[in-house]
Order: sequence, then structure tokens, then C-alpha cells
Amino acid sequence: MTWSIPQITVGAERRLLEVALDRNRSELINTVRGLSEAESRRRLVASPTTPIGLLKHAAVAERIWFQHVLAGVPKDAIEGGTIAGDASFVVADGDTVAEVIAEFERVSERSRRIAAGFDLDHLTIHPDLGDVTLRFIYLLLIEDFARHAGHGDILREQIRPPGPPAAMP
Repeated sequence: MTWSIPQITVGAERRLLEVALDRNRSELINTVRGLSEAESRRRLVASPTTPIGLLKHAAVAERIWFQHVLAGVPKDAIEGGTIAGDASFVVADGDTVAEVIAEFERVSERSRRIAAGFDLDHLTIHPDLGDVTLRFIYLLLIEDFARHAGHGDILREQIRPPGPPAAMP
């Protein structure tokens, strides 16, 4: 399991939201880190979900919510995938774990820079949901990435089952 102890537990709302999102980003990356290329692509469920695919999907979510919805960049002007749903889990044959991690980290950093220019109450329009704020985007992605990190934990345990519990002294 990839759970880590929160390092920041008090502070301004924005700081807590940013830290929670960053923590979930890290936890999602940790579900893939150390897996072999073949292990990262193992499909153990009926959906197209794989450990590495979870990171590809998260990068798409970052692009859609921060670049397209918040910053107003047209989807066709965004570098990288912006198609949600099953297509967002697809990883090219030539993509490596290290490259997908690096891609997600670059997209996350761009999201941080974009978000820094807006207040939590900044109102923007999502094409399906209508009015949303930056606060909502943070909360949505915190929830989404936490859920997917849990999926990644389960997939990782199926791929590399944990050893027996340590004996009590």
C-alpha cells in the first residue's frame, strides 16, 4: 500500500487543498513506481485500467480541468491527451513507466502554475456541469486521484502480493 503520513495538517484552505492534491498525485505515482514495464501494463480487471494507465488517465484529467476548463485553452491546442473515458487509460506501446511518470509530473506542474493565477472562488464554465470554481476543481481531483491511487494499490497487490506479515517479537 502506498499511504503516507500527511506532513501539513493545518493552514489556510488553499494550502491544504494544494497539499492534499499533491499528496494524492504522489500516491498515484507510487502505485506504479518500481513496477516493471510488463507489470505496469497488466490488465487485471474488465475495464482498460492498468497501473500505468491510471497515470495516463490522471494526466488527461489534469489537462482537461486545469488547462481547458480553468485556463480556457481549447482542447485541440493542448499538448497531450484530452479525451476522457476509456481512451484516457491507453498507453502507447513505446511509453515507459519513467516517461509516463515524467509526463504526469510535467502536467501537474503546469496545473499548479495555472491554478496559482486564480482565486479559489474563480468561476469558470465546464461544458457539461456548468459553473465550477477552482475550489471545486481541487476537491474533484483530490477525490478522483485518491480513488485511483486505491485502484492502483489493489492492482499492485495483485501483481506483487505482499509477503507474510512480520513475526511479532
